[in-house]
Amino acid sequence: MLIGEYIHTIDKKNRISLPFKFRKEMGKKVIITPGLEQCLFIFTNKEWEKVSRKLSDSSEGLSFLKADQRNFNRYMFGRAAEAEIDSIGRILIPDFLKDRIGLKDKAAIIGVEDRVEVWNEKAWLQNQEVVEKRAGELAEKLAEKK
Repeated sequence: MLIGEYIHTIDKKNRISLPFKFRKEMGKKVIITPGLEQCLFIFTNKEWEKVSRKLSDSSEGLSFLKADQRNFNRYMFGRAAEAEIDSIGRILIPDFLKDRIGLKDKAAIIGVEDRVEVWNEKAWLQNQEVVEKRAGELAEKLAEKK
């Protein structure tokens, strides 16, 4: 399970270091894709296969027939990139993904169970401030669904 919050610097070559405990679970190659709420998602190959199957699934097996599904699949698959984890645990963030979330000097690297999220540090802190104020309300909503 991927958990925890880390702040790491981004080097001049657009590389960030993954936390050691994440590297142990992630293997040598990962998939980086646009996430939601102004972050990037990083998946292991195994998790990416699960996500791919779910996104491509439809009752008829023809996911391209539904406009919303086509558009979301384009968003996730079209901007996805494979990345290798180098010998010291760094991955290269492609420019188009780095620019998408405004990564500059520092990134917040967040373990969220089955994926890692990469955030612009400032955006992460702002997001957390909002979520912390609503934590009780969010917990109530989640409890109602069960």
